Amino acid sequence: MIDTIMSEKIDDIDIQILKHLQSDSSQSLDSLAQICGVSINTCWRRVQRLERDGIIERRVALIDNDKVGLPLTVFVAVKTDDHSAAWAEKFRSAVDKMPEIVEFYRLAGEVDYILKIMVASVADYDRVYQRLITKVSLADVSASFAMEKLKFTTELPLPPT
Repeated sequence: MIDTIMSEKIDDIDIQILKHLQSDSSQSLDSLAQICGVSINTCWRRVQRLERDGIIERRVALIDNDKVGLPLTVFVAVKTDDHSAAWAEKFRSAVDKMPEIVEFYRLAGEVDYILKIMVASVADYDRVYQRLITKVSLADVSASFAMEKLKFTTELPLPPT
Protein backbone atom coordinates (compact mmCIF):
# COMPACT_ATOMS: atom_id res chain seq x y z
CA MET A 1 0.00 0.00 0.00
CA ILE A 2 1.05 3.59 -0.56
CA ASP A 3 0.10 6.61 1.52
CA THR A 4 -1.38 9.47 -0.44
CA ILE A 5 -0.99 13.09 0.55
CA MET A 6 -4.42 12.99 2.18
CA SER A 7 -3.39 10.04 4.39
CA GLU A 8 -5.90 7.85 2.59
CA LYS A 9 -4.69 4.37 1.75
CA ILE A 10 -4.73 3.06 -1.77
CA ASP A 11 -4.32 -0.65 -2.18
CA ASP A 12 -3.15 -2.99 -4.94
CA ILE A 13 -6.54 -2.93 -6.68
CA ASP A 14 -6.50 0.89 -6.73
CA ILE A 15 -2.99 0.77 -8.18
CA GLN A 16 -4.14 -1.67 -10.88
CA ILE A 17 -7.05 0.64 -11.73
CA LEU A 18 -4.72 3.64 -11.91
CA LYS A 19 -2.20 1.79 -14.10
CA HIS A 20 -4.86 0.72 -16.57
CA LEU A 21 -6.55 4.13 -16.68
CA GLN A 22 -3.17 5.81 -17.25
CA SER A 23 -2.59 3.70 -20.33
CA ASP A 24 -6.18 3.94 -21.68
CA SER A 25 -8.79 5.98 -19.85
CA SER A 26 -11.38 5.26 -22.54
CA GLN A 27 -11.77 1.59 -21.67
CA SER A 28 -15.16 0.54 -20.38
CA LEU A 29 -15.84 0.08 -16.68
CA ASP A 30 -16.74 -3.54 -17.42
CA SER A 31 -13.38 -4.14 -19.09
CA LEU A 32 -11.49 -2.38 -16.29
CA ALA A 33 -13.33 -4.41 -13.64
CA GLN A 34 -12.50 -7.69 -15.43
CA ILE A 35 -8.83 -6.80 -15.79
CA CYS A 36 -8.60 -5.85 -12.10
CA GLY A 37 -10.60 -8.88 -10.92
CA VAL A 38 -13.39 -6.96 -9.18
CA SER A 39 -17.10 -6.42 -9.76
CA ILE A 40 -18.26 -3.50 -11.90
CA ASN A 41 -19.83 -1.85 -8.83
CA THR A 42 -16.62 -2.18 -6.83
CA CYS A 43 -14.59 -0.81 -9.71
CA TRP A 44 -17.01 2.10 -10.20
CA ARG A 45 -16.93 3.00 -6.48
CA ARG A 46 -13.12 2.88 -6.44
CA VAL A 47 -12.80 5.06 -9.54
CA GLN A 48 -15.29 7.53 -8.04
CA ARG A 49 -13.29 7.65 -4.78
CA LEU A 50 -10.00 8.09 -6.64
CA GLU A 51 -11.55 11.00 -8.55
CA ARG A 52 -13.18 12.53 -5.47
CA ASP A 53 -9.91 12.33 -3.52
CA GLY A 54 -8.05 14.04 -6.37
CA ILE A 55 -5.80 11.06 -7.08
CA ILE A 56 -7.31 10.95 -10.56
CA GLU A 57 -7.18 14.63 -11.48
CA ARG A 58 -8.91 14.31 -14.85
CA ARG A 59 -9.20 12.11 -17.92
CA VAL A 60 -7.91 13.51 -21.17
CA ALA A 61 -7.06 12.58 -24.75
CA LEU A 62 -3.39 12.83 -25.70
CA ILE A 63 -2.98 14.60 -29.02
CA ASP A 64 -0.07 14.18 -31.44
CA ASN A 65 1.46 17.66 -31.52
CA ASP A 66 2.97 17.18 -35.00
CA LYS A 67 -0.39 16.20 -36.49
CA VAL A 68 -2.08 19.34 -35.18
CA GLY A 69 0.62 21.67 -36.47
CA LEU A 70 2.64 22.19 -33.29
CA PRO A 71 5.89 20.39 -34.08
CA LEU A 72 8.22 22.66 -32.11
CA THR A 73 8.80 22.10 -28.39
CA VAL A 74 10.72 24.85 -26.63
CA PHE A 75 12.04 24.64 -23.10
CA VAL A 76 12.55 28.10 -21.65
CA ALA A 77 14.68 28.68 -18.56
CA VAL A 78 13.84 31.88 -16.72
CA LYS A 79 15.85 33.70 -14.08
CA THR A 80 14.43 36.62 -12.16
CA ASP A 81 15.88 39.18 -9.82
CA ASP A 82 12.48 39.78 -8.20
CA HIS A 83 11.36 36.99 -5.88
CA SER A 84 8.41 38.80 -4.37
CA ALA A 85 4.99 37.20 -4.09
CA ALA A 86 3.50 39.98 -6.19
CA TRP A 87 5.95 39.40 -9.04
CA ALA A 88 5.43 35.63 -8.89
CA GLU A 89 1.65 36.08 -9.07
CA LYS A 90 1.99 38.47 -12.00
CA PHE A 91 4.21 35.92 -13.79
CA ARG A 92 1.81 33.05 -13.03
CA SER A 93 -1.13 35.10 -14.29
CA ALA A 94 0.68 35.97 -17.53
CA VAL A 95 1.62 32.33 -18.15
CA ASP A 96 -1.92 31.14 -17.40
CA LYS A 97 -3.22 33.34 -20.24
CA MET A 98 -0.84 31.83 -22.81
CA PRO A 99 -2.11 28.47 -24.12
CA GLU A 100 1.16 27.81 -25.94
CA ILE A 101 2.83 27.38 -22.53
CA VAL A 102 1.76 23.85 -21.65
CA GLU A 103 3.94 23.28 -18.57
CA PHE A 104 5.31 25.70 -15.99
CA TYR A 105 7.48 24.93 -12.97
CA ARG A 106 9.25 26.88 -10.23
CA LEU A 107 12.67 25.39 -9.60
CA ALA A 108 15.40 25.27 -7.00
CA GLY A 109 18.90 25.98 -8.26
CA GLU A 110 20.36 28.42 -10.78
CA VAL A 111 17.20 28.65 -12.89
CA ASP A 112 14.07 29.99 -11.19
CA TYR A 113 11.39 28.77 -13.61
CA ILE A 114 11.10 26.50 -16.60
CA LEU A 115 8.40 26.66 -19.25
CA LYS A 116 7.47 24.10 -21.88
CA ILE A 117 6.07 25.78 -24.95
CA MET A 118 4.44 24.06 -27.95
CA VAL A 119 4.35 26.10 -31.17
CA ALA A 120 4.39 25.74 -34.95
CA SER A 121 7.65 27.60 -35.61
CA VAL A 122 10.50 29.66 -34.21
CA ALA A 123 8.59 32.76 -35.31
CA ASP A 124 5.60 31.61 -33.24
CA TYR A 125 7.90 31.05 -30.25
CA ASP A 126 9.21 34.60 -30.68
CA ARG A 127 5.65 35.96 -30.62
CA VAL A 128 4.99 34.08 -27.36
CA TYR A 129 8.25 35.40 -25.92
CA GLN A 130 7.43 38.98 -26.95
CA ARG A 131 3.96 38.73 -25.35
CA LEU A 132 5.47 37.33 -22.15
CA ILE A 133 8.09 40.05 -21.71
CA THR A 134 5.47 42.76 -22.14
CA LYS A 135 3.59 41.28 -19.18
CA VAL A 136 6.42 40.67 -16.70
CA SER A 137 10.04 41.70 -16.22
CA LEU A 138 12.52 38.82 -16.59
CA ALA A 139 16.23 39.00 -15.70
CA ASP A 140 17.43 36.23 -18.03
CA VAL A 141 15.69 33.97 -20.52
CA SER A 142 17.27 31.02 -22.30
CA ALA A 143 15.41 28.92 -24.85
CA SER A 144 16.30 25.38 -25.91
CA PHE A 145 14.60 23.88 -28.93
CA ALA A 146 13.86 20.15 -28.86
CA MET A 147 15.40 18.41 -31.86
CA GLU A 148 13.84 14.98 -31.32
CA LYS A 149 11.30 13.50 -28.89
CA LEU A 150 13.05 10.45 -27.45
CA LYS A 151 10.60 9.59 -24.68
CA PHE A 152 7.21 10.98 -23.77
CA THR A 153 4.78 9.51 -21.29
CA THR A 154 2.13 10.76 -18.94
CA GLU A 155 2.11 7.47 -17.02
CA LEU A 156 3.47 7.69 -13.48
CA PRO A 157 5.76 4.85 -12.30
CA LEU A 158 3.34 3.29 -9.82
CA PRO A 159 4.63 0.44 -7.64
CA PRO A 160 4.10 -3.13 -8.81
CA THR A 161 1.03 -4.93 -7.52
